Amino acid sequence: MNTEHLISELNFKAVRSSGPGGQHVNKTASKVEVSFDLENSHSLSEIEKERLRNKIPTKISSEGIITLQCGETRSQHKNKAIVIERLIALLQQNLKVAKPRKKTKPSKGAIEKRLKSKKENALRKSSRKPPKIE
Repeated sequence: MNTEHLISELNFKAVRSSGPGGQHVNKTASKVEVSFDLENSHSLSEIEKERLRNKIPTKISSEGIITLQCGETRSQHKNKAIVIERLIALLQQNLKVAKPRKKTKPSKGAIEKRLKSKKENALRKSSRKPPKIE
């Protein structure tokens, strides 16, 4: 994944933010929406695109666009930096290939230790019972 090329493919849109800020909120467009066209991207290979389609289908629209937004701060520039960071982190996290798990057997010592602790526990519990009178 080429991050510099990916950033050049992003589309930004500034909209009015909700939340605290008083009159400032009503006058300025500080909330930033970023959209990334996954289908027409040249910074990702076809294998990477397919991996993203499988891992995060809920974040991808029917047109193949990933949209994120940020209105945390009152600064448009800070919100833009935050949303770019989030998008790159989302893509990097979901492009990682998970290592296949190798099946292993417990060692003989581990098996013996487990059985020994089970026997001790059973003995401890049985000693708590009152004696049987016949």
